[in-house]
Amino acid sequence: MDVWFDSGSTWAAVAAERPYLKYPADLYLEGGDQYRGWFQSSMLTSIAVNGVAPYKQIATHGWTVDGEGKAMHKSLGNAVSPDEVIKDYGADMLRLWVASADYTQDMRISKDIMKQLSQAYLKIRNTARYMLGNLCDFEPDRDLVPAEHLMELDRYALHTFNELAKTARAAYDRYEFHAVYRAVYNFCVVDMSNFYLDIIKDRLYCGAEAERRSAQTALYHILDGMTRLIAPILAFTSDEIWHAMRHAQGVNAESVLFNDMPGDNAAFALDAAAKERWAKLVSLRDAVNKALENARNAGVFKKAQDTDVTLSVSESDAAFLAGVDLASLCIVSKVTVTTGAVEGEKSEDCLIPCTIAVALDESPKCPRCWNHSEHIGIDGHHNQLCDRCAAVVGE
Repeated sequence: MDVWFDSGSTWAAVAAERPYLKYPADLYLEGGDQYRGWFQSSMLTSIAVNGVAPYKQIATHGWTVDGEGKAMHKSLGNAVSPDEVIKDYGADMLRLWVASADYTQDMRISKDIMKQLSQAYLKIRNTARYMLGNLCDFEPDRDLVPAEHLMELDRYALHTFNELAKTARAAYDRYEFHAVYRAVYNFCVVDMSNFYLDIIKDRLYCGAEAERRSAQTALYHILDGMTRLIAPILAFTSDEIWHAMRHAQGVNAESVLFNDMPGDNAAFALDAAAKERWAKLVSLRDAVNKALENARNAGVFKKAQDTDVTLSVSESDAAFLAGVDLASLCIVSKVTVTTGAVEGEKSEDCLIPCTIAVALDESPKCPRCWNHSEHIGIDGHHNQLCDRCAAVVGE
């Protein structure tokens, strides 16, 4: 019997004979050389008998090669055993390597590649670990804050996650697992570690109860959704996270895989005006961070919380920034907005063109929040704390 007729009729021998299997199949997966092989013979036999192709979609993959792009052979000593990868890094790292590579091309693997990928895995894992640690006293059914009552920064964080969920879902639908990995990794590094988690540390550790619960609500939704997103790739890690966190009613706590993927959540979406507002604020924060780094290198200060920042902006931008907690956004002790001229670093490429002056804050330092303040000691019961910390401690 011709081998291609044999393999090309598997849709009848396997799928069509078993009611629990779909015919046509959702997907046929093989190497790119099978367009003239299995894919073609399967289509010819299925169309000849039933008039339809035996598959709805086809995905093809490249070959596994070493770090230099060479074919792996025992004689060359460049072969990488999956068992060795699992032994050294765990099964999830092997799964992450498969997902991180564009499988439509040849996929490279080596000890150096796995070592680099392990650092990316740790960033995802440690981001989840940080969120878990800050949800230790959070009971979803008791403490969840409605979306409309969340603080503005927390709503923005949920918006960025909502965008991640839409991107990842679309990539999954296209079988582009490497795009899912990159989107999740960039979210953990850029949106979470370098931005949101950095800003809310003060609120989580030193803020009032309502402020803290707002941040925890955002963390809960993000951790819950991110764990669902990575489950098809990091199956063991996601289940470990799932069993460590508390869940709201209606969520299947037995396994993350028994729950739906997050989609486009309208409650977390921002309108066009809010998106534009946050684009400006993020751009301003980046500009301030650049000025802070230059001032740090010049020896002006050691820690950003020891600084007093002055922003010279236009009148319209000054009105736009009125009421914004810029000190918290930039993680400094004080930010003054003025329309007058100041000597400092110009940032014309910022969405809010400005001149940024960085100086050492000479006011007393609160031992609880580590921010400098002119309002330390005004509370007679807590004469070493700033007014904000004294109010929180006194609750």
